[in-house]
Amino acid sequence: VQLQASGGGLVQPGGSLRLSCTASGFPFDYYPIAWFRQAPGKEREGVSCIMSSESRTYYADSVKGRFTISRDNTKNTVYLQMNSLKPEDTAIYYCARECGSHLSEYESDYWGQGTLVTVSS
Repeated sequence: VQLQASGGGLVQPGGSLRLSCTASGFPFDYYPIAWFRQAPGKEREGVSCIMSSESRTYYADSVKGRFTISRDNTKNTVYLQMNSLKPEDTAIYYCARECGSHLSEYESDYWGQGTLVTVSS
């Protein structure tokens, strides 16, 4: 099982980025996929989760209305479109297999290596 996160970078406040998580080694379309983030000096927090059916998605309150999670099962990829970025969104973003409505890291069993998002002017 492998998950590869990409798409991070430096962006100004108010800007946008799209993260990608490409997976392999398991039947991708059967599994929910989550995004988590960890800011310097803070605990890891759940950002968003998309169920295998694509019809159900969950978001942390801090990103609702700004971030959108989606998936393309033909490409084994989950995306996180991040708009209206704020300095407090600065973190390493990780994707993980398995998640639920509580966005708890304890629900996930496999993790990608993370991609750094820096929001700064």
